[in-house]
Amino acid sequence: MTQKWDGSERRRSLRTEAEAMVVSMSPSEKTAQPTDMLLHELLVHKIELEMQNEQLRNAHLKLEEARDRYIDLYEFAPVAYISVNQDGLISQTNLTGCALLGMERAQLIRRRFSQFVDNQDRDRWYRLFLTMMKQPKGQKQEIDLCMNHADGTLFYAHADCLLRESDNALPQLRIALTDISQQKAANEQIEQLAFFDSLTHLPNRQLFKDRLHKALASSTRNKQFGALLFIDLDNFKMLNDSLGHNKGDMLLQQVAQRLLSSIRENDTAARLGGDEFVVMLEDLGTCPEDAAIHVKAAGLKILAALNEPYLLEGYDYRCSSSMGATLFVDHLVAEDELLRHVDIAMYQAKVNGRNSLCFFDEKMQAVVTERAALEADLRVALAQNQLQLYFQQQTNLDGQVFGAEVLLRWEHPSRGLILPMEFIPLAEETGLIVPIGLWVLETACAQLKIWENNTQTHPFKLAVNVSANQFRQAEFVEKVEAVLVKTAIRPDRLTLELTENVMLKDIGDTVTKMLALKKLGVSLSVDDFGTGYSSLSYLTRLPLDQLKIDKSFVSNIGVTHSDALIVQTIIGMANNLGIEVIAEGVETSEQRIFLEQQGCRLGQGYLFGRPVPLEKFEALLSKAD
Repeated sequence: MTQKWDGSERRRSLRTEAEAMVVSMSPSEKTAQPTDMLLHELLVHKIELEMQNEQLRNAHLKLEEARDRYIDLYEFAPVAYISVNQDGLISQTNLTGCALLGMERAQLIRRRFSQFVDNQDRDRWYRLFLTMMKQPKGQKQEIDLCMNHADGTLFYAHADCLLRESDNALPQLRIALTDISQQKAANEQIEQLAFFDSLTHLPNRQLFKDRLHKALASSTRNKQFGALLFIDLDNFKMLNDSLGHNKGDMLLQQVAQRLLSSIRENDTAARLGGDEFVVMLEDLGTCPEDAAIHVKAAGLKILAALNEPYLLEGYDYRCSSSMGATLFVDHLVAEDELLRHVDIAMYQAKVNGRNSLCFFDEKMQAVVTERAALEADLRVALAQNQLQLYFQQQTNLDGQVFGAEVLLRWEHPSRGLILPMEFIPLAEETGLIVPIGLWVLETACAQLKIWENNTQTHPFKLAVNVSANQFRQAEFVEKVEAVLVKTAIRPDRLTLELTENVMLKDIGDTVTKMLALKKLGVSLSVDDFGTGYSSLSYLTRLPLDQLKIDKSFVSNIGVTHSDALIVQTIIGMANNLGIEVIAEGVETSEQRIFLEQQGCRLGQGYLFGRPVPLEKFEALLSKAD
């Protein structure tokens, strides 16, 4: 800083001396001595100049001090000031901005501001930036952003954005960026206290009712069913009374964790109070029966999870639960009424013996009860020899039988004959299809072995359907090989039928397994061809022996030109690829003639014979012979 110049004493001395000389001079002397007068004036003028210079120096010092204060205020302000040009690049920043983003100023300049915006908010930032660049100068907007520090940590910031002109008259966005991480954390803590249960950290009653309100509004728009599951812990009061409330709190916390792990991410589990919990399931489809089945499966999964033992500070405790369930759709029932319904259903579950699920709606309860009874019966059907194979002959189109497809039937002791469409989906869902499918394969192969000793049936082939669950088993090929070894049949007499969807779910695994099956000598057929994702690409990759044209196309021959054209195309494609083709669902002579004209030589359907038990099938063969 420049040292202050002290000339005041000299100026006062000069001024006094000059004034004394002027007073003492006579008029003649003044006139006679002009040089002295001029000197006096020069000295006075010099003094004035010195005084002006001093004032200028003082003003300059004040400006420097003000500039230093401004720089300090700008550089070390509690707010980060960042300028972004029209290309989204940082053109200027203060030291606070450097600290907030974690880089030196030289590293930040010409770096894209959006790279510091986290992915979750980057699209929002782009939209705001592009919008502001199209607006007149002086426009302001603000936005809260999740930001990335250079070291990878996240922080939350509030950005006040002002559109100005830069020195070169181009648009420039000036951003005042404030770290609001602590404020956001405090707000989240307040929200946690207001809307979440402090013990289990699940949504409380208030937040749950808000989510239920939104779920009902969504259901009104998309017409999809949702459901409530009301859960009450059995004998919870006894635990509190015997082991203390500390153990009870630990149990509630573990129950909350099990609920969360048993439901989908978009579902809600909440604690209403005490030992009462509620689960809300959404997007269950538009069919009430299917929704009820899904709810039952979800409810049983939760009950099973809650039945597992709990470890309460070294104490092994077991606790069952009672559960009520109800469906909702389209705001047909008010929110409070829904909670009342599901509460009533829960108490009915307690009446029924606890540790159970009960639907409030009687119709849905009947559906679930019916399904449960059918599932229970199906579990014993195999052991009690209630399942049997029906055979539907496969023929040349001139009527010569060359084999059959085995079809599963269930002869229920009280319900009578149950068709596959009624129990196969249930078997698939429960996993029972795996042992049932193995039984079908073993029984079919055993029958082939018997037919080998009969001159009429010796060349016969049998086609067996393979389910998705069976085929996806890691040991499926080994099981097929074991059956072939056990029955000692000619493998080429066995045809395994797979649907397109099953084969294409994991094409790599499919190819590997099919090649292994081909190595065993088994024939492979695509069932219901044309209804899935038919394409030449997979036909050329898979080692197929046969395509079976789906009956939905065959039945429309002579009715719908497009279906007839599809059949014609499939036959031509299969013949060109060297793959055998067979049509299923042939019911009329017109269909048979059309198929034969197009080059299809094999068929299956009511025109040739219906599915019948083994004894009747063999009797029909003898009669035909």
